[in-house]
Amino acid sequence: MRMLINVPETVVADALRGIAAAHPELTVDVERRVVVRRDAPVAGKVALVSGGGSGHEPLHAGFVGPGMLAAACPGEVFTSPVPDQMVRAAAAVDSGHGVLFVVKNYTGDVLNFEMAAELAEDEGVQVARVLVDDDVAVSDSTFTAGRRGTGATLFVEKIAGAAAEEGAPLERVEAIARRVNASSRSFGVALSACTTPSKGSPTFDLPPGELELGIGIHGEPGRERRPMMTSREIADVAVDAVLEDLRPSGPVLVLVNGMGATPLLELYGFNAEVQRVLGERGVTVARTLVGNYVTSLDMAGCSVTVCQADEELLRLWDAPVRTAALRWGV
Repeated sequence: MRMLINVPETVVADALRGIAAAHPELTVDVERRVVVRRDAPVAGKVALVSGGGSGHEPLHAGFVGPGMLAAACPGEVFTSPVPDQMVRAAAAVDSGHGVLFVVKNYTGDVLNFEMAAELAEDEGVQVARVLVDDDVAVSDSTFTAGRRGTGATLFVEKIAGAAAEEGAPLERVEAIARRVNASSRSFGVALSACTTPSKGSPTFDLPPGELELGIGIHGEPGRERRPMMTSREIADVAVDAVLEDLRPSGPVLVLVNGMGATPLLELYGFNAEVQRVLGERGVTVARTLVGNYVTSLDMAGCSVTVCQADEELLRLWDAPVRTAALRWGV
């Protein structure tokens, strides 16, 4: 397997050095594995901190900046960051108004962020946590008790980040983050397996001509395998799985996400089918985002995330954001 790397042992450090070179608006500690917005701590503002295993870029380092995260902690590939990283990040961004940890529901992430919260509070930092568990495909899976955290992580970080940017107190930012998660559901599909640098070969066996419905972002098994389907057929299955669980009664945000190796030509075509299904089911779409945002290395595939959004959530979604991977507004 050909990979654009030096050696597997330095993949994350090399990527962090590249992020530092490309984005001078960020402070990147390559050795200690923390990415912080350069103007942190921002006086009078709650700070959002997130993190997780590398290999899901631009999640999370690509979302550090005004209107979103104050800091991100990248772990090794598909491996949780350690508590020391999270404590260091919290200390770097805390302005005295508290820190919100955004945690995807994977056992290592949950345990390490919980420990980090206790350690940070011992150092005088007020910490709240929100767990993202939006995946409807399976109830329990590899590395997970309960539902996995996937595409809704972007919605939580963007909307709660906007609330923090406006100066909302920690309790309010936490409540908004929890509301976004509770209002969001996701479903993913793999057309091929991903390859980790350390292994150098596919992480699971997916025979040619088959796909996996309900895949996790680390390649965890989904609901079932089927012979290859058309974009239209995949959209029917994925959107119906989301709507059966969410049952939205108002306008929604939609994320059509690529898993890393699916070109935008195909993602936009898939989005057309997603919009068709939503329209046929009577769901009003308020905003749509298409692209590779919550990825799984070189996996070919896609995911759909739907979030029921009221006027406040839509306003916060539209609020200005300026990060490496997401930016709009002034």
